[in-house]
Amino acid sequence: MTNADVAALFDRLADLLEYDGENAFRVRAYRAAARTIADQIESLGAIRADDTRSLTDLEGIGRDLAAKIGTILDTGRLPLLDELSGKVPADVFDLLRIPGLGPKKVRQLVDGLGIDSLDSLEEACRGGRVRGVKGFGEKTEAAILKNLAFVRGTAVQRQLWEDADQVVAEVLAWMRGCPAVERIEAAGSWRRGCETVGDIDLVAVATDAVAVMEHFRRWDHTTDVIASGVTKSSIRGPRGMQIDLRVVVSAAFGAAWLYFTGSKEHNIRVRSRAREHGWSLNEYGFQPVDPPAAAQPPTAETEAEVYHALGLAWIPPELREGRDELALAAEVRLPRLVEEQDIRGDLHMHTTDTDGEDTLTDMVRGARERGLEYIAITDHSQRVSMAHGLDETRLLRQWDRIDRLNETLAAEGPAPIVVLKGIEVDMLERGGLDLHDHVLARADWVVASLHYGQSQPRERITERILEAIRHPAVRVIGHPTGRLINRRPAYDVDMEAVIAAAALAGTFLEINAHPSRLDLDDHHAAAARRAGVRMVISTDAHSVRGLGVMRCGVLQARRAGLTSVDVVNALGWNDFRNLLGPRST
Repeated sequence: MTNADVAALFDRLADLLEYDGENAFRVRAYRAAARTIADQIESLGAIRADDTRSLTDLEGIGRDLAAKIGTILDTGRLPLLDELSGKVPADVFDLLRIPGLGPKKVRQLVDGLGIDSLDSLEEACRGGRVRGVKGFGEKTEAAILKNLAFVRGTAVQRQLWEDADQVVAEVLAWMRGCPAVERIEAAGSWRRGCETVGDIDLVAVATDAVAVMEHFRRWDHTTDVIASGVTKSSIRGPRGMQIDLRVVVSAAFGAAWLYFTGSKEHNIRVRSRAREHGWSLNEYGFQPVDPPAAAQPPTAETEAEVYHALGLAWIPPELREGRDELALAAEVRLPRLVEEQDIRGDLHMHTTDTDGEDTLTDMVRGARERGLEYIAITDHSQRVSMAHGLDETRLLRQWDRIDRLNETLAAEGPAPIVVLKGIEVDMLERGGLDLHDHVLARADWVVASLHYGQSQPRERITERILEAIRHPAVRVIGHPTGRLINRRPAYDVDMEAVIAAAALAGTFLEINAHPSRLDLDDHHAAAARRAGVRMVISTDAHSVRGLGVMRCGVLQARRAGLTSVDVVNALGWNDFRNLLGPRST
């Protein structure tokens, strides 16, 4: 079981306990455990196997939860979850996937209207029966109908990139332990950095293909062997993901890796260019279209050789989407994409002062360990009451503590990190921000985000964001479309107008690196770049562990073609400090 598998079981258990009316503190404990586990980079199995360590070393994991984790790792199951699942109709899990319908609301619909499927829920909404349930109304009905289409889409069957990445790391580690493997790499949508991954593709060179395929099928996480052959096998692995392995000859590895990386649109254009040069190209390499007697196909052992034979520079996988990458590669104009090592600061994070799991001191320590030069502490403002948002008094107290902390850091010598006084201020449904201008003017860094009223009409939501963009204290718009991948669609907003306004005002837009957000998406981020808008890649971390998702945001930025010049927090501190404070109007 991977960390993501264990976290998913705890999340499901929390849903069922809440559905069953269990104590809120118990529910919260399981949800917190799920977050801790999902954020843990090192595998739980490795921690458990280390005699010098314990699962209880993880924050929020006591002996009872550690024992349950052990049971899951040993058996793949959790008895309490099995017990509760037997009491709850199977269709409840489909209903829980609908954005905005938590366990309590689903229980109301099941008990009050006898809802037992997505179809029966749709029928009840169209018949106007849902609005008669306490706490529901016409707007709720309309939102449910809209979100039903989202839930039924194919996207919800795909795994988040970060979850797939963990599977990729584990299966590659297993396969590289096979003596017959000379080289093995992952391809497909995972390699292109797509925000969700449907299945995993592996390409290998081997001294003994039969031995490699046998080793592949014997992986501990294999739940089913879908297909078995000498050069191709497919298994079902963690979280039901299909993993395909292909063994190729060394001379064709570059062609095969390129082919199985995709995308389909990119491959079509590459093959078309090959034909223009008189070659056919597939996963086996080049072949002449009309072969003369002495025709010698170009070499295809590396991807660079394949692209070079077609008069192209090597194209980073994140750009291989069939857009303009071939034209740029032909003219040697491909951008030098931003890398995680370029990032010098993190400008969106939370502490225990609101809904974070670690203290201000902890977050600073974690950022220092990552080599960052500066961070902004941006806890929630007062409107986000469910996160214990900060009012003016509590915010100013936090800023005083940050001032004293910076003095302490400076006294150590050249400051190893600078901590900015920030806030994630909320855009109110009626318009405006939920803290007074005189308070915001004292901040070093203001992120403005929309958390409530996400079902408002397109014009109203757009105007709220435009108003925030024009506010002189606001430097960046946080998670601009509000989506949660596979869980909640973006709110209806005119992003063309948002990007244009940001370009005019000089306000930045955020690429939120949280794997469930990645908001802006790559299309909007690319459009913002073309419009001259600079972006901030931030983790929105709620713990020290959460700082590690920066790589997901950088991957999204690379898919949008961003360079370090396009990313504000790729600036070193001396250059970045010139951006601080309210903008001139």
